[in-house]
Amino acid sequence: MPLVPLNEVYAKANEGRYAIGAFNISNLEFCQAVVESCDELQSPAIIAASSSAIKYAGVDNLVALVRTGAEKTKAPIALHLDHGASFEQAKMCIEAGFTSVMIDGSHEEFEENIRVTREVADYAHKHNVTVEAELGRLGGIEDEVNVDERDAFLTDPDQAVEFVAKSGCDALAVAVGTSHGAYKFKTEAKLDIDRIKVIKDKVGITLVLHGASGVPASLVDKINKYGGQMKDAKGVPDAAYAAAIANGINKVNIDTDLRLAFTGALRELFAEEPKVFDPRKIIGAGRAAVKAVVQEKMKLFGSAGKA
Repeated sequence: MPLVPLNEVYAKANEGRYAIGAFNISNLEFCQAVVESCDELQSPAIIAASSSAIKYAGVDNLVALVRTGAEKTKAPIALHLDHGASFEQAKMCIEAGFTSVMIDGSHEEFEENIRVTREVADYAHKHNVTVEAELGRLGGIEDEVNVDERDAFLTDPDQAVEFVAKSGCDALAVAVGTSHGAYKFKTEAKLDIDRIKVIKDKVGITLVLHGASGVPASLVDKINKYGGQMKDAKGVPDAAYAAAIANGINKVNIDTDLRLAFTGALRELFAEEPKVFDPRKIIGAGRAAVKAVVQEKMKLFGSAGKA
């Protein structure tokens, strides 16, 4: 089917208390992994592209890839700008065919975050495009997002009420203890589930969990086994997903886990089959590993069978 605005699938997820995975891509194989998973599990999905992905692949190429894939399945798929840096970038993506955009003004003062989000929302809503904003700051490093730990702070529920009312956003990314990248936690993961519930009760709209990759030990171990160097990487455990979703999260961003799976599969193939030089077989192994992670997340988030 054609790409859908995210509001169409958010409403069902909100009512059904499940979450939709937002899977970051920057090439054909990652796109195929998500689309095939949607088709096989009859799950909605969000295919996300960051500023870095757009720079790498080109906005028109990404739109063409995702649009072509979406038209091959009956499952609803949205194309989302992840961590949009400016009104101009959001406008470019809307005009190119994205059906959802995030404007990330979380590094700005509160009033400026409201202003830039409202500017994007006013334009996007004229084109039936969904808008995500962020309030609070996540720690960690991923793509062009780099927030020092001491500068990270959690989302204030009362501020969230004012922000949503004034900004016009359709979905709100909240800072509740996660962080970007593979090294989210130094010890046991701690998400502020009570904060999620309070914010959800107050604002009612879709809540988004950023920095939410699980960083499974099996993926990290495979990379290290075949020559990689990923020490002490920790992510969000499955139990934390369940609690977050039960208390109001409807969109979960997954990027790092896909990168880990892809990298581990390629490292293993190079080590175990040194005679292989067909790029299709090499990258195909990575695609299969990414697809396995995507399907695992869809089942975990409760979106499988909800197309």
